[in-house]
Amino acid sequence: MRIRSDQALAGVLLACVSMPASALDIFACEPEWAALATQLAPDASVASATHVYQDPHYIEARPSLIARLRRADLAVCSGAALEAGWLPALQQRAANPRVRSGQSGLLFAADVVETIDQLDEVPFGAGDVHPEGNPHLQLDPERIRSVAAALSQRLQQADAAGADDYRSRYLRWSLQWQQRLDGWRERAAPLRGKTIVVQHSTFDYLWRWLGVEVIADLEPKPGVPPTPGHLASLVATVEDAKPLAIVHSWYQSSQPAEWLSEHTGVPVLALPSTVAPDQGIDTLDQLFDHLLDQLVQVANEH
Repeated sequence: MRIRSDQALAGVLLACVSMPASALDIFACEPEWAALATQLAPDASVASATHVYQDPHYIEARPSLIARLRRADLAVCSGAALEAGWLPALQQRAANPRVRSGQSGLLFAADVVETIDQLDEVPFGAGDVHPEGNPHLQLDPERIRSVAAALSQRLQQADAAGADDYRSRYLRWSLQWQQRLDGWRERAAPLRGKTIVVQHSTFDYLWRWLGVEVIADLEPKPGVPPTPGHLASLVATVEDAKPLAIVHSWYQSSQPAEWLSEHTGVPVLALPSTVAPDQGIDTLDQLFDHLLDQLVQVANEH
């Protein structure tokens, strides 16, 4: 009996030694941050609250999301009030002290970069604007690198035993990202100085990085759906400017852009505002490759 007991104990100890350390559980508010977290922490369990076909401003606090946030070791979100309509409810119901606002377990990307279009105060009737700045910073590859550095630091804090691995993985990612940046700048050269029509400020970081000028917005005010009267008022401007395209994101209805296209002859271009794994756009570098491919193709046909 003694021998069997010792053997059993040895088996338990061996099993314990052989078991891998438990991986981090990461909650991402948007797919872009889930994709980035997956690259920097490939062993982690990562889930996104939203997908490319959803408007990230408006998400239901579903029980599945509450459960996911409840067990999260780390949460990463865009911030700048993008998730103000749903994240506080999730936090309250999840009751997870690690991911409360102000804790190291919650990273807002907008807190580690300088956002564009900040306002000291919001004028009455200005529409759905963010005084903290435009929250769609995932569409600027320069700012992505700053967010990646901050996320790497939070990963190291959340899992001190794996700190060296997170640090070295970020350094490798950063070097590769710089190489891609150089290539993207070269590919994007033909777009500089071109004009575009948009719906909402979703791609404003991308336009600024590319040097593309926005001449009109299908929304009469930010967050206000396009109206027939406003669309009609844009026809003359669009006809005179002859922009590259009328752009809307995949989660927006194509009807307003198609109406304006029919009345001006300017093509409609639907673009993803984040990664789309179901379309083979799994990573942020694949997202920028796709965006540039689409825009350069339109420019060549212009």
